[in-house]
Amino acid sequence: MSSTEKFSLREVLVSFKSCLVYDNQDILVEHYLNGWKGLVRFMNSLGTVFSFMSKDAVSKIQIMEIYLSGEQGEHYRTFQSMVEYELRSNLVDLNKRDNHPESGCRIILCLHRVFRWLQLFLEKLRTSTEDSKISNLCAEAYSDSLANYHPWNIRKKTNDAFMDLPARNTFFEVMDVGTTEEVLDMLREAMPYASNVYDFTQALYSKHNLLDLP
Repeated sequence: MSSTEKFSLREVLVSFKSCLVYDNQDILVEHYLNGWKGLVRFMNSLGTVFSFMSKDAVSKIQIMEIYLSGEQGEHYRTFQSMVEYELRSNLVDLNKRDNHPESGCRIILCLHRVFRWLQLFLEKLRTSTEDSKISNLCAEAYSDSLANYHPWNIRKKTNDAFMDLPARNTFFEVMDVGTTEEVLDMLREAMPYASNVYDFTQALYSKHNLLDLP
C-alpha cells in the first residue's frame, strides 16, 4: 500500500458497502480490508497526528491478507467463519496474550476499535458547522472510543496532536468529493454503512465474548 495514494471517500464507501453480505449478517474480510486501506490514506493525508495509528493499521491489514492467502484462507473469508475457526482451533488468547498475539480475532478487534473512532469523527464532521473546530470534534470522538484502550501518556500525546489539525474546509478538500455540499451528501450516504459494519462486528464479538481480548 503506497502512502502516496490519494484518499477517496467514494472508494471507501464502495468497499464498506461491498463488505456487508447476507442482509448484513456477515462481513467479507477482503472488502473490509480494502475499506481500511482507504481509511489509512485518509489518516496519512492529515499529517503526522495519525501516523502511528495508520502504520499500526497497515501492519494489521498485511497480517490479515497473509491469512486470507494462506492454506487456511477459506476460514478467513468472512468475520463469522474466522471467529468460528479460530475459537474451534484454540487460536485465540482469551486470558493473556501469549501463544497467539496475532490471531485474526485480535487483529480485527484492534482495527474495530480504531474504526469506531473514525466512524464517530466522520459523523461529527458530517453534522459540523463552518465554525466547528476539527480539533475538538476529533478529540471528542477519540475520548468516546479509542482513548479507553490507551494509557495516559498516549492519550495526552494524541490529544495534544489534535490541536494541530487543519481547518474544516481542508478536511473536505482531502475527501476528494467536490463541493462542501457534495462532501456532506457523501457522508450522509456513507455513515449508515459504517454504522452497520461497526454494529455487526460489535454484536459478533460480544456474542463470543471477544470484546476484551488481551
